[in-house]
Amino acid sequence: MSFGVSFSRPSASAPCPCGRAVFGDCCGPLLDGAPAPSAERLMRSRYTAFAVGDDRHLARTWHPRTRPDEIDLDDIEWVGLVVEDAAEEGDAATVTFRAAWRRGTERGELAELSRFVRRAGRWVYVDGVVNPPGA
Repeated sequence: MSFGVSFSRPSASAPCPCGRAVFGDCCGPLLDGAPAPSAERLMRSRYTAFAVGDDRHLARTWHPRTRPDEIDLDDIEWVGLVVEDAAEEGDAATVTFRAAWRRGTERGELAELSRFVRRAGRWVYVDGVVNPPGA
């Protein structure tokens, strides 16, 4: 398993790709390794990691049982995130979101119901259902 592709990190005062706040007050600290205070915040930081190409953060926050050997950060440009629902119960959580993307002139949207668990005190992504019923 090898991770560590170079990525384009936003400045601390730039808008965060997840749309919540400025990068330095939002996903920046999580990409640096700070624990996410909630599954929703972890999901937002993972969206940001896909948007900026930070495969190390994605690997670090993916449950080891479901993490792939390689993370493909293809040429998709992630251009918008809407969190529709987030629910936590104990050490388990779900987050439903929509993420808009573009590749050249092609446009699309990914809808996912993501599952998370708290492992050793930190939230990690387990898996997701793409285009869940009702999406």
